[in-house]
Parts: sequence; C-alpha cells; structure tokens
Amino acid sequence: MNLIGNLIWFIFGGFIAALLWFIAGLLLCVTIIGIPIGMQFFKFARLVLFPFGKELQINFDRHPILNIIWAILFGWEMMIGYLGIAALFAITIIGIPFAIQWVKLSMLALLPFGAEIKNI
Repeated sequence: MNLIGNLIWFIFGGFIAALLWFIAGLLLCVTIIGIPIGMQFFKFARLVLFPFGKELQINFDRHPILNIIWAILFGWEMMIGYLGIAALFAITIIGIPFAIQWVKLSMLALLPFGAEIKNI
C-alpha cells in the first residue's frame, strides 16, 4: 500500500509541492536569519514528497519558544488549510488514506521545530 500510495501522491502533486517547499527553503537559507525556518521547509519537502510509510514524532520540548512563535505566526493557518484538504479527501472511502497523510502534514505544520520524520 505504501508504494502505491506514494506513487499516486507523487504523480498527483507530491513532486510539485515538494519542489516548492525545497525552493522556498533554499531562498530562506540565503539569509542567516532564515536558516532555521529554511531547514523546517526542507523537512516539509521530505514529508510531502513520499508521506506514506513515514511516521511523525513531535518533540515540542526541543524548541518550545520557536514552536510557539511559529504556531502563532504561521502554524495555525497552515494547519487549518491542511485539515480542510484532509476533510475534502475524507469524504470518499478511496480518499481516506490520503486524508490521513494530510492530517500528518497538519501536525508538522503546527509544530515543525524538533519534529522528526521516521520511516515505519
């Protein structure tokens, strides 16, 4: 299931989304101040490229101040957007596995600093 899910995800937008996250990360890494956020964008790119078969572990205690600032400024908007997309996918039975991946992305969107992506 992971291979088929990742293949469908990759073809129908995963590659483009990962490429956009990667380019945004590169642009942020040009400045010294943007490097920490750019590194999180690379994390988004890695997860959005092939999300099936990956597990997300949120470690809020590693960078609590950065996570709070991120959640207030950017995270909650991204989380709501990803959860909205997940709700649209969850309407059909075929879309439920993809909705689960969007929920995983919404958790990363809310608290990216210190989060780890692990292969299952």
